[in-house]
Amino acid sequence: TLCGSPALMDFILMVKNTSFMFITGPAAIKAVTQEETTNQSLGGSSVHCQKSGVADLEAENDEHCIERVKTLLSYLPSNCFEKPLRIPPQDDPWRLCPNLEQIVPAERKKVYDVHLVIDEIVDKGSFFEIKPDFARNMVTGFARMDGQVVGIVANQPRVLGGTIDINASDKGARFIQILDAYNIPIVTLMDTPAFLPGVGQEYGGIIRHGAKMLYAYSEATVPTVTIILRKAYGGGWSAMAPKELGIDLVFAWPTAECASMGPEGAAEVIWAKEIASAPDPQEARKRFVEEYDRNFANPYLAAALRVVDDVIHPAETRRRIVQALRMLENKERP
Repeated sequence: TLCGSPALMDFILMVKNTSFMFITGPAAIKAVTQEETTNQSLGGSSVHCQKSGVADLEAENDEHCIERVKTLLSYLPSNCFEKPLRIPPQDDPWRLCPNLEQIVPAERKKVYDVHLVIDEIVDKGSFFEIKPDFARNMVTGFARMDGQVVGIVANQPRVLGGTIDINASDKGARFIQILDAYNIPIVTLMDTPAFLPGVGQEYGGIIRHGAKMLYAYSEATVPTVTIILRKAYGGGWSAMAPKELGIDLVFAWPTAECASMGPEGAAEVIWAKEIASAPDPQEARKRFVEEYDRNFANPYLAAALRVVDDVIHPAETRRRIVQALRMLENKERP
């Protein structure tokens, strides 16, 4: 058993059935609170990799753990004053990704697995996920693009609709700070409707935790590139690397919906009186949703306001990110 020192490390790996972490052990807990527990259920690898988020990776055994450490270190520089080792590209940097249009549905209510998007745009087989079993609505990990190490931060629509909750905020913010500390460019894939609503989230301090994401991005000095895949609404937009936080380049797909809130909610607020007084409120609501969708829930108004640098074809995503990273390679910001 260990005290608080593991949390001071950059990364924590645990081995199933043999690794344990807790501040006070089962005996002390029983003496103070009368709760019955065991080393495994209190502080085993599954607890810290899935529930608490204290650990970053789980290994099957010691040999597997050593292999995972080696893989992790291959993405990191020797210290914070160097850049990660760049290797000769193992994949065509200018490769188009036509499959992305099939992976990401244009309809906002349909879900997809963002891992498939990541695998398409990064160098083949290079994605190495961090905290894969904790706060699964936020995906974080290392990858290579054009042989260069990058950090990926992405919303996961398959879990909680891609909303951002307390745990996802902490997970994303810490990883962004790690990337900034080790001079690793940040690639963000945005598709989120908002922060997760709920009494539990508010009582738990979602405002305080969510602010960590904004602070981490605004503090980062490394190259930053954001791709808006689909939803970019309100507070979710603010948290996932928008232009306003000093992001270097922000690209959007034609399917992107950049607005203060979703069309359904916006129509209820903007045209509340008109909907209530209409002979057929349901039909009026539908008409106003379509009007908002047509006029505001698209990337072109955002581009006109210069918060989106370019609207790009999904198949060109990898190519445009590689171009951006090459352009930003010598970026220096003290």
